[in-house]
Formats: sequence, structure tokens, C-alpha cells
Amino acid sequence: MLLRKCADRTGLTSGLNRILPRGAGPGWWDRGTVLVSLAVAIVLGATSMSDIGLLTHQGLVFGDPPSEATVRRALAELDEAGLKRIAKARAKVRARVWDLLSRRPAGFPWLTVAGKLLSGWVIIDLDATLITAHSNKQGAAATFKRGFGFHPLGAWCADTGESLAMLLRSGNAGSNTVTDHIRVLGDAITQLPVAYRRKILIRIDGAGATHDLLEHIEQMNRLWRTVKFTVGWTITDTDETAIAALPETVWTDSLQQDGTATDQAQAAELTGLNQRVESWTPGLRLIVRRTRPTARHTKKLTDLEKRTGWRYQVIATNIRRLHGVAGSHHPQFVDVLHRSHATVEDQVRHGKAMGLHNLPSKSWTVNQGWVLACNIAADLTAWTRLLGLHDQPDLAHAEPGTLRYRLLHLPAKLATHARRRTLSIPEDWPWATAFTLCWQRLSTLPLTT
Repeated sequence: MLLRKCADRTGLTSGLNRILPRGAGPGWWDRGTVLVSLAVAIVLGATSMSDIGLLTHQGLVFGDPPSEATVRRALAELDEAGLKRIAKARAKVRARVWDLLSRRPAGFPWLTVAGKLLSGWVIIDLDATLITAHSNKQGAAATFKRGFGFHPLGAWCADTGESLAMLLRSGNAGSNTVTDHIRVLGDAITQLPVAYRRKILIRIDGAGATHDLLEHIEQMNRLWRTVKFTVGWTITDTDETAIAALPETVWTDSLQQDGTATDQAQAAELTGLNQRVESWTPGLRLIVRRTRPTARHTKKLTDLEKRTGWRYQVIATNIRRLHGVAGSHHPQFVDVLHRSHATVEDQVRHGKAMGLHNLPSKSWTVNQGWVLACNIAADLTAWTRLLGLHDQPDLAHAEPGTLRYRLLHLPAKLATHARRRTLSIPEDWPWATAFTLCWQRLSTLPLTT
């Protein structure tokens, strides 16, 4: 109920219905409603199209759900033109949701790194993942980890946890394919409301350290838009020579996510000592981090790391200063800023918990539509939490499984009497108050015109 209410009140259901093909007849289902219903079922735990039957128990609220055949036809009809129209509709709804978020008492949920609020900066995290195929499916291929399946590349908004864009790729797709990164990044930025495209920070792991991609990001800078990035950096012999030349006095204690210093790791500027930077995009900085190696790193240590007793990692960035963020030029801040990119792994894990663990069809087109439904499911979950549960400590950042158990699978009873419907919630259910509060907040959202 909460998810469907969120989709309806934000205008997602009606927006998708307007731009997707319509038919006639008593058995016709609006394709936008089918997509939203499938997304709701995915959040509830659906792993196949037949699991749309999960919504049967909500028949008194929304009527009978679409059938598996209807869901399959709706996904099979999504061509490239249809996907572009859906992307525009999602962007329009996202702009409305972000406007509502900015009107909250707490304001828009800007990211906090090292105890500093990155107000005005929208952070986009790019990452790829592997999806195992347990049968022969169109586009499935051997992966670099000796598996078999798909290798999609996605982009998430670190501020809100939304799934901005995802490109379904064959299992043998490269991790650092420039064209794929540029396409996903472009789709992700298109999803951002225009007013939020002025200051963008892009974070990618080592797959993003390619000349063409970094040059493309630099070319995105305009007088009215600032685009910064941090990417992982593969260490070569040249890098190790520069690291060995660093004086011991330049190493400073690294920062934790709360802004406190720790002597368990140290960071330093490597830019001036490394000649590799000269062949890359102008203004590139290299930040090196060193930590004590653990047992699992022992077999992979280089001669320099064995000799010094430290394990080294390098990141590349064009950040000289983040406007409005004091101390953002320090190597320690850039280091902790990039390390917080690790939260994208949680977004990938959440995506696999909501439908991306296995693609349900042998058809590439249907699986592509399924991935889209999973992205919509991630957005609905994020919007429900941000708009209705933002001040509930145990639910504001709840994992999908936790949210299902505490709210979405609420043991309530819906009764109809005298043309009125009454929802009876057990008084001893610990999260009954949170459910009621979320329902009231979503119900009072102003409808779109």
C-alpha cells in the first residue's frame, strides 16, 4: 500500500500511463500501471514475473493484479523509443520528488563526508556488477570471474539512494569500456532535475581511469556547471618510484567518515613526483593512501610494499576545491571522499535483493524491461523512506529485507462496512505508528496537475 501510494501521489503511475501505448477493451491494462505493479512486487520480494501474484492479497485496495502474461507482454513491448519516453517521465517525477524533499524541515538529504556537509553537490556513483545466468539466455556470456551471465553497469545517486540509470550488458562486456561509461553517465545526469546539475561529483572505481572518460568528464564543465571526479588508479612501477620518493614527513593521518583522524592509515599528495600525470588530462591530482596489509593481502604485495610494510592505493581526481566545502583541497579529505564511494556496493546489494539477483527471461528485451522495473523499485523504496520515514531512526535507512518485515508485510486486516473501508493494525505491532505516519504523509502529498 505504501509503495503504490507513493507511486500514485508522486505522479509516477499516471506519468508512465500517459507516455506508453494504450489499448481498448475490457481486459486491457495500462502499461504504466503494469510497470508500477511489477516494481511493487519486486520490492516485496518477487524474483520472477509470475510473482506478480503477490499483489493478489491487495485486491480490495487496488483490484486484481495483472497476469504474468500481461507483465511479459508489457516488458516485451519496450523498445528503445519506449525506454527513452520512460526515462523522460521518470526524470519529471524525480524533479517533483526532489522539490518535495527540499521542502522538508530537514531539507534535501545532502551527503555528509568526514563530518562536512556537501551542500549543493550531487554525487553520482558508477559501478558494474555480475548477474549469474543459470540457463542459456540471450546475451548471456562468460564473465571475467569465470562465471556465466550478464555484466550490467549502473549509476546511483549517493545523496538519495536512487537508481538513476542502468545499462544491461553481456557477461563478456569490459569493466572499463569507455562508451558504456559515457552512456550511463549521460543517462544518469539526464535524470537529475535541471536545478541540481550545477555541481556534480562523479565517483568510479579503477574501471573509470581511462583517458577518454576523464577527458569527457572534463569537457562537461561549463561556466554554469562544475563537474568533479574521483577514480581508482592502477599502480605501476612509475607510481611506486614516486611513492618511494615521498618524504616521511608528508604522510598525515587519514580521516574517518565522521571526520576524526586515525593512525591506522595515512594519506599524501603524489602529484608532483609522478611523471605519468603529464600524459593525462591537465589538472589531474594523485592522492596515495597507505595502510597496514592484512593476511589476505600478503600474497599480492609488491616488493615496495614488502620492504616498507605498507599497502598502497592511489586515486586520481580533478578536485582542487569543492565550492562551499572548507578543507576540500586537502589530500585527507579527497581520500575519505573517494573511500565513501564504497557505499555503492550497498546499492548494488540492495538491487540484487530487489530483483537483480537473476534475470527471469530468455529474451534480452524482456530482461531489459525487468532491469528497468528493478530501477523503478529502487526509486519507490527510496522515495517512500525519504518522504514518509525520514525521521524514523530504525527505518530511514532500512535495508530492503528489514523494510519488508517491519512495514511492507504488515499483518493488518482491511474490512469494508457501510461504504467505508477500515484498516485494522495490531496495536502490539512495534512499527504500527511508523506505518500510520508514513501513510498519512504520503496521502497528503499534493497531486500533480
